[in-house]
Amino acid sequence: MTDNEVCFDPSYRCPIQFVVDLLGNKWSILVLRELFKGPRRTNEFLKALPGISTKTLTVRLRALEAHGLVKRVVFPEIPPRVEYSLTPKGLEFRPALMAMHELGTQWLDQKPCVCPLDMDGQTPPNTGAG
Repeated sequence: MTDNEVCFDPSYRCPIQFVVDLLGNKWSILVLRELFKGPRRTNEFLKALPGISTKTLTVRLRALEAHGLVKRVVFPEIPPRVEYSLTPKGLEFRPALMAMHELGTQWLDQKPCVCPLDMDGQTPPNTGAG
């Protein structure tokens, strides 16, 4: 089998499909975008992502955590405080998200935004990664 034919082998996993399956949907991508600003609590996600329900947010965060992209920390306080942050594996999505940002900026007829991903390759402060 040649390298060009490997994609048609039923046992072969397409890398693009793998990442699409990993992320699930637009909300996962936008949750990751928000986490590049630093650790976030549920209410911060709900404010930053108009249209997302608490249930959908919880499902997306749990899936991202199960895939090792997001870390959940529960602080022993009353009421309990929960924060989410990117793991080192989650930080690896930066180039892909930056490419999406650059393409969207190129295609949209508007002033570019200041993106939390656009930090000259630096990890944003207080990501809680590690």
